[in-house]
Amino acid sequence: MADSYTPPVTGTGVKATIQRIGGHLAGMIMPNIGAFIAWGLITALFIPTGWLPNETLAKMVGPIISTLLPILIAYTGGRMVHGQRGAVVGAVAVMGVVVGTDSPMFLGAMIIGPLTALILKYVDKFTEQRTKAGFEMLVDNFSAGIVGGAMAVVGMFGIGPIVQTVTTAAGNAVSWLIGHNLLPVASVLIEPAKVLFLNNAINHGVLGPLGVAQAAETGKSILFMLESNPGPGLGLLLAYLLFGPRELRPSTPAAMIIHFFGGIHEIYFPYVLMKPRLILAVIAGGAAGVFTFMVTGAGLVATPSPGSIFAYIAVTPKGGWLGSSLGILVATAVSFAVAAILLGFGRGEKKDEPEGSQEAVTATEPAAAPANKEA
Repeated sequence: MADSYTPPVTGTGVKATIQRIGGHLAGMIMPNIGAFIAWGLITALFIPTGWLPNETLAKMVGPIISTLLPILIAYTGGRMVHGQRGAVVGAVAVMGVVVGTDSPMFLGAMIIGPLTALILKYVDKFTEQRTKAGFEMLVDNFSAGIVGGAMAVVGMFGIGPIVQTVTTAAGNAVSWLIGHNLLPVASVLIEPAKVLFLNNAINHGVLGPLGVAQAAETGKSILFMLESNPGPGLGLLLAYLLFGPRELRPSTPAAMIIHFFGGIHEIYFPYVLMKPRLILAVIAGGAAGVFTFMVTGAGLVATPSPGSIFAYIAVTPKGGWLGSSLGILVATAVSFAVAAILLGFGRGEKKDEPEGSQEAVTATEPAAAPANKEA
């Protein structure tokens, strides 16, 4: 199995830097998706509004979300920076953040885990040349303990409150959008960012933590549905299948299966990048889906990851299938309609021909009549 679920980013510039940061954020979340799914299933099944309400089993929901998941994130982030030693001190340090705040500290874990591992990495560089033979284990253990303990204190009194303030401000902004029925406007930012392969950073780095906090209070959150809705991508691929360039049409059925049933949204991003005007289609589809979710009061209990229809079903609370399904259907229909219009309903679409190909030129020109020979 692969250790990383995010492709390496090359190049320089603002876009590459943002993608690289997003890749690091996603790299802390993606290896732990199994734990998120387990929490989502336990929540969907055993909370009072779940499918199989059970007061005893529902006691696992709180500790998993408030303690286990942040520790896993910090552990993974520390390991990315400084191997096993970084993972251990990251897990120790995040406990200060966990204990010091009431909200699930996913963002705090993403910060303090790698940061603590980075500090230990520099400490190890300083001590390895100065430690006498026979004292390596003693120095290594005490240095890790001191760094981990110190950063736990910093996390409790420094990082935790700061992240709590930022999260509260972001939550208030989202709440303002919800209260003024403007949440669909978020699609104007989310959909273009997704096409730049920032989907994991948006979903797991921003919307996911906010959604978790909301779900902890209300039992579900619409924020889990803003980025993960497979409808806009499905509608775009359907439009490509019927009205796109003819040589691309055979590739779309497989892409639709991978996208809708497999939840790999990245499969449709190149189709948008080939015709950038189609970004309007996925924005319209995303906004229409969010509006439908708002009207129907839809929400999920956890992030559907990957964003497939099966994941949506798995984390949909009891009685919420209609709203979730309708939002996906509306997003698909709107995205398809706008993309079909932008593609001109297939009028004038021809097979793309290689530029500079003499065969392509001669194939499209009438053959020259042979010259008449003079007798």
